Amino acid sequence: MRKPAAAKPAKKRPAKVKAKPAEPAMDVAVGRRIRDLRRVRQFSLETVAARAELSIGFLSQIERGLSSPSLRVLATLADVLGVGIAALFGASPSADGASDQVVTRGLQRPELKLWRTGVSKQLLSPASSDNKLNLFLVHLEPGGSTGDELYTHDGEEAGLVLEGEMMLTVDSQTWSLKTGDSFRFASRRPHRFSNPAQDAKAVVLWVNCVTGAG
Repeated sequence: MRKPAAAKPAKKRPAKVKAKPAEPAMDVAVGRRIRDLRRVRQFSLETVAARAELSIGFLSQIERGLSSPSLRVLATLADVLGVGIAALFGASPSADGASDQVVTRGLQRPELKLWRTGVSKQLLSPASSDNKLNLFLVHLEPGGSTGDELYTHDGEEAGLVLEGEMMLTVDSQTWSLKTGDSFRFASRRPHRFSNPAQDAKAVVLWVNCVTGAG
């Protein structure tokens, strides 16, 4: 009498690697604001792309929410459109950009989340495309960075590190800023910043003053 064949052990399926979830809604919202600003100013796609030194295809993808731009690209586009980066927050701009809002409540802060690079900016001052002075709370995730490339834009900026550590490069010099350290520089000087920590985020109170917009 034959013994029943032993059941073969079930093969283990390889564990699926969880991909970082995309955030298309954020990209779509930012792209829509850029497109609305461009149309309010009656700039063509070709004009903005040429002035920002981007391809027309890439700019079109940004406006349609198909590409997530870096902070460097957003700052360049805001510069070309004659506004501060704060104009990319909140509601679509009106033709004159006017706003008489004075207070921004803590639970109503608009946020620009550059999720691919680990950088997010909460706008603490009322959103308006004609604002010259804007206050942000910048969060840098562990390893978060504006990228290896230095960038410039209009204006002046200053800040205070509230939590963690931030590496700041302006021109050819780099500083390690820790909690309580502060800074100020003209935004036309090539710069970049990052969080060197791999296990802790950094939080920075950041002020941007646009001098050439309007």
